[in-house]
Amino acid sequence: MGKEEKAGTSRISRFLGWLQLLAKIVMVAAILVWLADWAVFRIRIARSSAFDTVQVQEYLSTSLKGNKEEYDYVGTEQISCVRALFPHAGAEPCWWLRRHTVLWE
Repeated sequence: MGKEEKAGTSRISRFLGWLQLLAKIVMVAAILVWLADWAVFRIRIARSSAFDTVQVQEYLSTSLKGNKEEYDYVGTEQISCVRALFPHAGAEPCWWLRRHTVLWE
């Protein structure tokens, strides 16, 4: 191996080291954000302000013969949601439902 090959291998190993460090930092940051969101959610539960409702339109998709589908409007419904960044307690975040007000079943 010449000097050029060793220098190239060294650059690649340094790059992979930095990439591994960056991946660890992103993972730790994501865990910290989720934990903070969970803590705020628990505080809001204690204050009875963790849940809200959003009105959504529901549609039902029914399979028919010949690979056809029929779409039926079911109506509007109030869906319970959480005031948080991530889903908690089996409910979607309100910010997500407010942007996706059409549900397909």
